Amino acid sequence: MNAELVAALLPFFAACIAVELTPGPNMAYLALLGANRGRFAGFFAVAGVALGLLTIGLLAASGVSAVVESNRYVWEALRWAGVAYLLWLAYDTWLESQLPADDPDLDLPLLVFFRRGLVTNLLNPKAAIFYVTVMPNFTQAGTPLWPQMAILTLVYVSAATLVHSGIVVVAASLTAAFARDHWRRTLGIVFALLLVAVAGWLAVNTAR
Repeated sequence: MNAELVAALLPFFAACIAVELTPGPNMAYLALLGANRGRFAGFFAVAGVALGLLTIGLLAASGVSAVVESNRYVWEALRWAGVAYLLWLAYDTWLESQLPADDPDLDLPLLVFFRRGLVTNLLNPKAAIFYVTVMPNFTQAGTPLWPQMAILTLVYVSAATLVHSGIVVVAASLTAAFARDHWRRTLGIVFALLLVAVAGWLAVNTAR
């Protein structure tokens, strides 16, 4: 790792934090999951998100994401799949909120939340856009690109995981409210509508 790349890591880390603090699929899903299911479920989802971001970053480093971004049909399939998945999560959130807090159907394995976090990010065009359009600006000419992209990907995943963990911790403070059936139904509707709004945002802001 050369000195120029090291010097670029701090502003890049700051850029990553700023990106992850903007509204998006991860923030909405992790907030509602932390509030509804608590920290452990939220942290499993954070791990899934991190693996998804890492996978997309490595694909970007190998040039696959650039191919996806340049192919309109593949891009459209990816973004609409992401929108559909968020709408499904919104429906699932509303459906779960209608069940009593002690209903056995709510006792899902933690790996379910890991998988949902992973899939949410593999179908997240926002991450692909970041890797293809923003990350290359922090690479240095005259140095092999793949190692630089791999290092920057690790920095991005670390920054995202830090932000996402914080979201889960803060949201988990609402878990007690979800234990009350009235608040559970009300907050379930609110969070479901939030996910619908994020799906709409994704559909509009990734249109080409």
